[in-house]
Amino acid sequence: MRIQALIALLVAVFLLAACSKLTMENYGRLKMGQSYDEVVAILGQPARCDELLGVRQCQWGDDTRNIKIGFAANTALTLAATNLK
Repeated sequence: MRIQALIALLVAVFLLAACSKLTMENYGRLKMGQSYDEVVAILGQPARCDELLGVRQCQWGDDTRNIKIGFAANTALTLAATNLK
């Protein structure tokens, strides 16, 4: 029974990894000037956001593979990607 649960877990992990929204195709859909909600519609919820003096920096993914976007007044101002395929 434990082996079946382990196999099911591994299959779920591989399926989630294959469905990642961190792709060059999705990065290409991002444009400066898009709202935070438009970006979330493309990438999903960010892994984290930090805000300082009205500027919000959000990151999708982890420190080795990610998309980072800077927002001011809820508008994308900077876009950066690391290790996308």
